[in-house]
Amino acid sequence: MSTPGYRRITVPVDGGDLAVGVWEPAGEVSGTALLVHGVTSSHLAFTHLARRLPGMRLIAPDLRGRGGSHAVRGPAGMEAHARDLVAVLDAFGLDAVPVVGHSMGAFVAVVLAHRAPERVTSLVLLDGGLPLAVPEGLSAEDTVAAILGPTAARLSMRFADVDAYLDFWREHPAFARHWTRELEAYFAYDLVPDNGGLRPATSYATTVDDTIDLNTGSALREALAALETPTLLMTAPRGLRDEVPGLYEESRLASMLADLPAIRHVRVEGVNHYTLVMSPEGADAVAPTVAVALAEERSTA
Repeated sequence: MSTPGYRRITVPVDGGDLAVGVWEPAGEVSGTALLVHGVTSSHLAFTHLARRLPGMRLIAPDLRGRGGSHAVRGPAGMEAHARDLVAVLDAFGLDAVPVVGHSMGAFVAVVLAHRAPERVTSLVLLDGGLPLAVPEGLSAEDTVAAILGPTAARLSMRFADVDAYLDFWREHPAFARHWTRELEAYFAYDLVPDNGGLRPATSYATTVDDTIDLNTGSALREALAALETPTLLMTAPRGLRDEVPGLYEESRLASMLADLPAIRHVRVEGVNHYTLVMSPEGADAVAPTVAVALAEERSTA
């Protein structure tokens, strides 16, 4: 990656080594935040954001079953990811930091704030973290299909080379008008060898486990009921395929937020679920919020 100050390390967790991306300045570090990516994503989803936060250290693991952590063994779920994040904070010697979560990463961040409240100073939830509107009674596979659609279906596909995978994503409606070199690097990083071809690194089984857990498990429900951490929720008006409405229809969201006084909400216009983070426009909107969270961290340290 060409981003100044970027490196990758590994952190031991139960079942293997977690790959962790780090962006930090060469000189004085003005603050640190933990970034948590989505269900079939990797830490490189935050490249645009990192470039807009000079002077700050950003720590972004690949969650187990994804990216450079695809070989980590053992069950997933929100609590398992939260334990892994505590291990990452321990590895860096960090007591408490702001946590930024995108998509599924927002759900993990909420559970982390519940399971280890002393490690989280504030939350920034990017189009995730609150229950999704999913029909009841679906099978595990149908639940994943209802939420993720082609995003999950691609996990069983095989590609001849990197260009073929990039071509697949160029046609995706979420990215058709937002293609960048950063996206190309992000998608190329997603691939691992498989029988002479390439496949996405994300484990389908892990994706199913996580999607079911965040929708039907108790960890998120308990975490939201007890949420006291100062939290900003930033939502996109368009969904995973650039459709309207997005994941959080406004009237339903208003009803949920009425019972969650710790959460302040901002709608970011002109972006979809992905480009809220993975585009220059989205990162321009999100970066000042993260900078404020970091400034508040420093003022209370």
